[in-house]
Amino acid sequence: MGRVPVEMSRERFEELVGEALDEVPEELLGLMSNVVILVEDESPRGEPELLGLYEGYALTSRGWDYGGVLPDRILIYRHPILRICDTEDDVVDEIAITVVHEIAHHFGIDDERLHDLGWA
Repeated sequence: MGRVPVEMSRERFEELVGEALDEVPEELLGLMSNVVILVEDESPRGEPELLGLYEGYALTSRGWDYGGVLPDRILIYRHPILRICDTEDDVVDEIAITVVHEIAHHFGIDDERLHDLGWA
């Protein structure tokens, strides 16, 4: 019998994303610049397993000419996360990992380093 993904309202999912952000140290959040965190239902077409995505210019890539740009975006994908989880506790854990992973990209940390640190 196939596994049934967790069902969860968008509101509850967004609440869990907010709780994950509350766990990020304030000193770190205070260093984030020109970035928004959004929840989307689905990942981009052709990327069904993608749980989150950072779009923008990492802080380490911003130079003297950085300015007048739209905010970077951290996208957290609700349905892909729900599809891989068995329980709400699994969802809480996966959201926390995904939020930290994408915030790390904002600070210029790549996937290889995140994997080494256990956040991949």
